[in-house]
Formats: sequence, C-alpha cells, structure tokens
Amino acid sequence: MRLLILGESTAAGVGVTSHDQGLASQLARNLHKQSGQTVAWHTVGLNGIRMGQLNRKLANLQLPQADVVLLSMGVNDTTGFTPRYRFRRQLLALRSRLAAWHAGPVYLLSVPPMHLFTTLPSPLRQILGWRARQLDRVYKQLARQSPGDFQYRSYPPGTDASLLASDGYHPSDKGYQAIAEALANDYLSIKVP
Repeated sequence: MRLLILGESTAAGVGVTSHDQGLASQLARNLHKQSGQTVAWHTVGLNGIRMGQLNRKLANLQLPQADVVLLSMGVNDTTGFTPRYRFRRQLLALRSRLAAWHAGPVYLLSVPPMHLFTTLPSPLRQILGWRARQLDRVYKQLARQSPGDFQYRSYPPGTDASLLASDGYHPSDKGYQAIAEALANDYLSIKVP
C-alpha cells in the first residue's frame, strides 16, 4: 500500500521529535497491523501553510504514486480566516490537480477541534473552535456530495492534555498515535487496490 499524506504541521509531524512519532509513520504502522500489507509512506507537510499555498506548492512537485491520499488541513485556514467559499474552491482545485495521477478519493482528516487547544486564551479558543467547525463542515459537505472524490475521516477529540505537545497546539506522540489508531480502525472502509 502506498500512502501519501499532504497538509500542514500535522502532516509535517510538528510537536514530536522525529517523523517516526508523527502521523505518517504511526498511520503506516497501524495500517500494516490491520491489513498485514507493507505500507510505503510519503508526506508533504509544511508548517503554517494554507490550502491555496499548498496548491501552489504541489504545482511544482513530482508526487509519488499513491493508493491512499490523506489531507490534513484547516488550522491555518482557520487562524487566517480563509472564507469558506474560498476554502471549498481551493479544495476542489487540489482534487483536480491530484486527479491526473490518483483516481481514488482524497481522504479529508477532520479539522482539529481548536476549542481544545490549551495554548489559546479564552475567548479566542472558542472563536477559533467555531471557525474550525465551519471549515470542517465544508469537508463533510464535499464528502457527501462527491464521495468518489472525497471521503471524510474524523477522530475522537481528546480532552486529555497528554494528547497535545508541550506547545499546547500540536499533537504529541500520544496524540498522533490516537489519530493514527482511529484512522487505521477505519481501514476497512478505505478502498485500496
């Protein structure tokens, strides 16, 4: 199985000391455990990137072939107050860009529950949490409307502080593990050739 993870700091593994502890590696291990298949993974993750910037970045990259493409975006578009219509349009543009070499759906990892980010002061935490839920609804709507192009995947929001790195913003090793386990437990619904 060839796994490609695209996105922002979560795809980059920010919050842990090595990629071995990050989302891509932990998801690959969990998928291997669930399926018995060898899993090759590649990640394109840039801290601070927004959807429009990711599109521009991908235009200049030669991406590897992938059976499963997971997109982890939304936090930076939340903090940057990207309008929902623009976020949706940029997401559709991303799908069009990927369609040339990836026929399957893009799996959309839910926008993180920013109202739980302990580093953010109140009421900013609640405002950004509300905004993150709006962008997450864009994901859900697109997945309902175009299931051949998009599939929505969520993970249980943890209230345990140990799921966050010491910065109170990014996942910790334990947080990435929880996300990876939730995604791998959903493995049977991921159609892989």
